[in-house]
Amino acid sequence: MNPSSVYARRRALLAEKIGAGGIAIIPTAPEQQRNRDSDFPYRADSYFYYLTGFTEPKAWLVVTGDGRSTLFCQPKDLEREIWDGYRLGPTAAPAQLALDAAHSVAELDAQLPALIDGRDAVWYPFATHQGLETRIDGWLGGLRARVRYGALCPQTQRDLCGVLDEMRLVKDAYEQATMHRAGQISASAHMRAMQVAANMLRAGQEVREYHLEAELLHEFRRHGSQFPAYGSIVAAGANACVLHYRADRGLLRDGELVLIDAACELDGYASDITRTFPANGKFTGPQRTLYELVLAAQEAAIAATKAGARFTDPHDAAVKVLAQGMLDVGLLDKNKVGSLDDVIEKRAYFQFYMHRTGHWIGMDVHDCGDYTEPGEIGQVSTRQDALTGDTIKDRPARILRAGMALTIEPGIYVRPAEGVPEHFHNIGIRIEDDAIVTDTGCELLTRDVPVGVAEIEALMRGGVESGKS
Repeated sequence: MNPSSVYARRRALLAEKIGAGGIAIIPTAPEQQRNRDSDFPYRADSYFYYLTGFTEPKAWLVVTGDGRSTLFCQPKDLEREIWDGYRLGPTAAPAQLALDAAHSVAELDAQLPALIDGRDAVWYPFATHQGLETRIDGWLGGLRARVRYGALCPQTQRDLCGVLDEMRLVKDAYEQATMHRAGQISASAHMRAMQVAANMLRAGQEVREYHLEAELLHEFRRHGSQFPAYGSIVAAGANACVLHYRADRGLLRDGELVLIDAACELDGYASDITRTFPANGKFTGPQRTLYELVLAAQEAAIAATKAGARFTDPHDAAVKVLAQGMLDVGLLDKNKVGSLDDVIEKRAYFQFYMHRTGHWIGMDVHDCGDYTEPGEIGQVSTRQDALTGDTIKDRPARILRAGMALTIEPGIYVRPAEGVPEHFHNIGIRIEDDAIVTDTGCELLTRDVPVGVAEIEALMRGGVESGKS
């Protein structure tokens, strides 16, 4: 498949959605200074990349309702290219990117008013680029000043985010293939980290969280990934009970668990994997008890992930398993919290499980897309939150469709507290996989890394290279 045809089809669909009189203006992301004269590695804006596949900074895309696409990009400059790298340039861009026209970005202010003239609506992503609204106001103001000379200024400004979010929510075959490859790379990185941890401990070496982070990054880049999809979480021991912990200097200790939430980004698409494993390669009894509870919750959530289900169904399925398990193993005292229904209604499980079971995933690791079903937004009910007392507005959750992509990631986090069995203290466990919804269920993209207790232990003994549950 020629990638340029993928982006051309998306632009054609966008043109249909904004209508014959519409014009869409999409800038890419600005470069970000890290310090003094050093920038962060550049990453294009997701909306812009979705429509162009173009990764250079200082670029703008304009799509008009008649289906015409124009790129504004940096001109060729041999001196600057010596310092900053190759530029495609406006002359080569139309053929390579399947565009109708391309111009130097220096011409943007001069040409935009003419492109806007006669359009009935200007579409752009609201509240995503600082100063964008002011820039567009300037173009409209200049056009309005020429109405006596026959110029026609649009009367409407529309948010492009909603249109593009809906387009991005369902992944096409090209996107799914890219996400599958990203999942494979990330899975290999997790396996590498597991084996390194066990091997170093067996050799009597000191192992710290940053050692495993280095193994992850090595594997990402070795297989062609451009970036980590997010800041890697490598949390040893009690650190695993901190949800957004970052890989640091924590020491891996024999007999403790390690939680790794890390994955790569490949060609603009994220993966997202979490695995929890014993540092020495062997689960203790209490660790295994809670791990198998979380795994059972994830399997229940996976079974609930299918076309026609609601986005909240996997979470509800996971919570039911986790809450019953907390009662069964003594994390929750049934004499104090009551029955399973009471635990769920009062959110008593929240002490040990305080996040949702999934989120959309795609170009952004927490990808765009509404979580409420668009045709049912007006169906609102209110309730009082059992923990905070706040009034919550509930709307019907999104109906899952084939091609939607989401994570499935239940967990359990046991901080020392009164009444909590001591043998569970400081155990943090999360298991996360990426799923594509299908007509009959879902396809897991990230199960090349083992998830079952026996498989993880076998891998860390060095007996297998990969496995599936």
